[in-house]
Amino acid sequence: MKQHAYGKKEKLKKKSDLDALFKHGKWKSVEHLRIIFLQNEHIDAMKIGVSVPKRNFKKAVDRNRIKRLLRESYRLNKPLFHDKWNGKAHAMLFWSSKKMPQNYQEVRDEVIHLLSKI
Repeated sequence: MKQHAYGKKEKLKKKSDLDALFKHGKWKSVEHLRIIFLQNEHIDAMKIGVSVPKRNFKKAVDRNRIKRLLRESYRLNKPLFHDKWNGKAHAMLFWSSKKMPQNYQEVRDEVIHLLSKI
């Protein structure tokens, strides 16, 4: 695992993984950010997904910008995620606010605050 990479093996895409995450996962929230995570004995690697609801951001460019910021905050703070779940969990980040983040620092601070709450 490269320290500052978000490769193919780290992306949460499999339908069965997503179904299990939403069926058995736990939710946590902070001001603008939500996470659902699942850790059990069958999971052997850290996988992360991101999502931004179309209901809150009608323009695809806005949704894509927020998703890029969420992926970047995971990529640069990967050790926090791996320390939290020993590198064996599935998680998905959601930007739940209707407010567009001003910059990367705002998203990063939200992610760090959310992880400290878990």
